[in-house]
Amino acid sequence: MDLIRSFFSADYWKPNLHFAESPASLSVKSFPGSTETSQENLQEFIEARCPSLFKQFCPTWWLFNGHLQTAYAVVGDFSKIDKVEYDRTFLRTLDGGTIGLDSTPPAAVRNLEDDAPIVVVLHGLTGGSHESYVRAILAPVCTPVEEGGLGYRGIVVNFRGCAGVPLSSPQLYSAGHTDDIRVAVLHIAKRYPNARLIGIGFSLGANVLTRYLAEEGTRSRLIAGCAVACPWDLVMNAEQLENRWFHRNVYSKAMARNLQTLVRRHAASLYKFPEHPLTQVLPEVLSVKSLALSQFDKAVTRVGGGSSPPFPFPTAWDYYVWASSHKVLADIRVPFLAINAEDDPIVQVLPVEAGGNPFVAFAVTKKGGHLGWFETDEKTGYVRRWLKKPVVEWLKAVREDLIVEGRQDMSTHVVDGFLKEVGRDDIGCKEVGKGGHVVGVEGEGGLLAGL
Repeated sequence: MDLIRSFFSADYWKPNLHFAESPASLSVKSFPGSTETSQENLQEFIEARCPSLFKQFCPTWWLFNGHLQTAYAVVGDFSKIDKVEYDRTFLRTLDGGTIGLDSTPPAAVRNLEDDAPIVVVLHGLTGGSHESYVRAILAPVCTPVEEGGLGYRGIVVNFRGCAGVPLSSPQLYSAGHTDDIRVAVLHIAKRYPNARLIGIGFSLGANVLTRYLAEEGTRSRLIAGCAVACPWDLVMNAEQLENRWFHRNVYSKAMARNLQTLVRRHAASLYKFPEHPLTQVLPEVLSVKSLALSQFDKAVTRVGGGSSPPFPFPTAWDYYVWASSHKVLADIRVPFLAINAEDDPIVQVLPVEAGGNPFVAFAVTKKGGHLGWFETDEKTGYVRRWLKKPVVEWLKAVREDLIVEGRQDMSTHVVDGFLKEVGRDDIGCKEVGKGGHVVGVEGEGGLLAGL
C-alpha cells in the first residue's frame, strides 16, 4: 500500500539529486549583468537556476518503462521538430584522421559575435549532428534571444566516419579515446578565443566528455560539462548485455549492427591500408550476419578504437576496463551535471557518489530509458522531451552567472601547419576544408537513430 501511495505521489516522480557532502564553492554574479560577485556552492547554484530538476518528470503513459522510452527514441519521427542546420568544417589529425565539426547557426542564416558562448556537443555511438536528441538541445539554445532562445553557437563534433565524415586513416573512435575531442576543442578555442565553451555529451559521447574533463582537470578549455545517459561502467553494461537474452538480442545486436554498417560503409577506405590489423579483420566482421556488441568490440574496437598506445588491447574486456568513466569522475575540476534514468536498459551502474567530487551533481529520474525522457505536453497533448528543460537551464546558468576561476592558461603554436598545444607534440589538427551545408533532420540512412 505504501508503494502504491508513493507511486501516485508527486515526489515519487521528482529526480533524485546527489551532491558531495561539501559541494564546490563557486563564484557567481550577484545578479544578472552585475560586476559584483558572491559565493554559492554547487547545490545552491543548481537549486536557484535549474528548477526543472526539482519538479516531477512523469513519462507519457504509453511509454511507461525504459524499454518503450528507448524504443521511441529510435523509431519516433522527429523530422518535423527541432530543425537545425549547420556549416561543416573538416579537421585533419596528425595520424591522418578526419573529424567533422558542424556549426550552427550557419553563416548564411545568422552571424554571431565571436564571443557568443559555444555548446560543444558529442553524439552517441553511431550518431552525429542529425540526431534528434542533439537537435532537441541545440534548437532552443541556438535560437536568437529575441525569439525566446539563448542565442548561443552550437558545434557538434562528429566522430571519425560518423554522419558523413570520411574515414581517412585506419583508426576509428571509441568510448575511451579523448584525443579527437581534445584537438577539436583546441581548434574551437583558437577560432573563438573570447567565447565560453560548454561541453555536453550523449551516451558514448558523454563517456568521452567525462574522461576528457577528468584528464584535463584545471586545464580544461570547457568551463563546464553535462553528461546525458553516460554508460559509466562499460564492464557491467557488457555483462548485462551478454547475459540477458532480451538485452543481447535487441540492444547488443542493434548497436553492433549499427557499427557493422558504419564499418561497411568505409570498407573501401580501410582497404587502402592493407597491412593494418583493423583492415585484416574486416572480411570476418563484415561476413557475420548477427554480431553482439562485445563481438564487434573484440574484433574491431579493441584494435582500432584509438591511437597506440594504449590500443590495441588484448581483449574487449580490457578495453572496457580502460574506457569506463565511473572511476575517473573524482578528477573533474569544472562544474559538471550528470543526468541518467533508473530504468535505462543499457546503463547498469549509476555512480551517484562520484568519488566524493564536489564539482559533480548527479540527477537520476525514475523513468526515461536511454536518451528518451518523453513526456506529454499538457497544453498541446504532444510528446516532447523533458530533458531539454534542465539542460537548457544548466547551459544558461553556467554561461550567464558562473565566474570562471582557477583555469590554467595553455599556449598553442602551429608546427608544420598543425595547431598544437605547447609542450604536447603528439596531437594536433589543421582545417582541411569545408563540408558544405548540413541539414540536421536528414539522418544517416541505414543506421538506427537514437543510439
